[in-house]
Amino acid sequence: MTPQAQLAMLAWIPLLLFLFIRFPVQKAVVIGFIGAWLFLPQKAGFSFVGLPDYSRVSAASYGILLATCIFDVGRFHSFKFGWLDLPMLIWCVSPLASSLSNGLGLYDGLSATLSETVQWGFPYFLGRIYFNDFKGLRLLAMGIFLGGMVYVPLCLYEVRMSPQLHNMVYGYFPHSFLQTMRYDGFRPQVFMQHGLAVGVWMMAATLVGIWLWQAGVIKQVWGIPMKWLVPLLLITFILCKSTGAWLLCGFGLVILFAARWLRTALPLFLLIGGIFCYQFYVATGQFTPQQQDQLISLMAQTTSEERASSLEFRFDAEQLLGERARQRIIFGWGGWGRNRVTEYNGRGEPVDVAVTDSFWIITFGTKGLVGVFSITAALLLPVVILCRRYPAQYWFNPKVAPAIAVAVTVTLYMNDSLLNAMFNPVFPLVSGGIAGMVLQGQDMKVQRRSLPRGNVRRIQQRHPSSN
Repeated sequence: MTPQAQLAMLAWIPLLLFLFIRFPVQKAVVIGFIGAWLFLPQKAGFSFVGLPDYSRVSAASYGILLATCIFDVGRFHSFKFGWLDLPMLIWCVSPLASSLSNGLGLYDGLSATLSETVQWGFPYFLGRIYFNDFKGLRLLAMGIFLGGMVYVPLCLYEVRMSPQLHNMVYGYFPHSFLQTMRYDGFRPQVFMQHGLAVGVWMMAATLVGIWLWQAGVIKQVWGIPMKWLVPLLLITFILCKSTGAWLLCGFGLVILFAARWLRTALPLFLLIGGIFCYQFYVATGQFTPQQQDQLISLMAQTTSEERASSLEFRFDAEQLLGERARQRIIFGWGGWGRNRVTEYNGRGEPVDVAVTDSFWIITFGTKGLVGVFSITAALLLPVVILCRRYPAQYWFNPKVAPAIAVAVTVTLYMNDSLLNAMFNPVFPLVSGGIAGMVLQGQDMKVQRRSLPRGNVRRIQQRHPSSN
């Protein structure tokens, strides 16, 4: 880690304190959290014995929690644990059960639990206390869109000049440069861990921007009409050369415009159901080679042979990793690479037989079914309840549209996690906000002003106390 990377990591907490002084608290949280993820250096931080590493995520979370203690301590009193928080709690403590069931010891389990809490639990908690209403989710949606717009010139630079910004600013390149080459050009990486992560981020920003524009939530930003900003963002996203993110964006547009034109949320529920079913069938060994071949053939017909070969490679790896994980199907193998499938080379060194590329298969191997279904439920169950409470015919309402837009991006992120392992703390932040809004029932006065009479009557029937 270079001196400038160390300086950036150390300076972020004081910067967050300044943001809380300079801006309203919710806006300060959006700027500080998303800004940390977009601009702090990769593979940088500090290690402490017995404590989680000080990383990009912890820099944002620690700084915001400290600023909240100093400037907005009453915010903590608004948090009341609810049943919808249970999946995230199970996810955070699941490493303890995995360590104990594998004989790795209490210290190992508590250390891993603390790390998961910092990485996933803190962003979720911040979402719960800061973005638990329509206004908060609108601000978060705006932050995602503007975060994408800020990345536009940086992505365009790297598309033309190659991914060099991280090296230019922080003095080192954090990944394999060969993986930045795509379609006879370059795939931007900017300050993220991989070009795939940039693709998913720009997909989310593009989708949110399109929906906020079409729903009339915002008409211009920085004095520039949305009709110019959104196409620019869309073109930049396409130039990111991430085929998977292109497909996810297409799914997202189908979900949103099916709600607008057909008044149905069926595509969203089918996608969510597909995520759970895929994980269940693969985890239990019911996803047959014949079904895999059918999906590979479909991928070859709809995209390219290269993408189909990549999918086949992942399926072959997941078959081996799934067999390994099923030996500890409930709580997994725990940490230290025990979930991997290896063999020894001629020098007696262990070599991976199957590459652990996807977040879900890593989770299945290390934390078992408990981990897989707890994190999936933690992120997607609030989305399901939100979309049940506000049916598709209301998704185009300017009050509801931002919440729906970010909810769809969380769903698409979990779909991407079936193939990739590109952690992004903004999505558990969003999930926490949606869970908070669902748990507290939202302000009925806002709903009366913004939703048609039929929906108000239905909400009152479900929540008599609000009458």
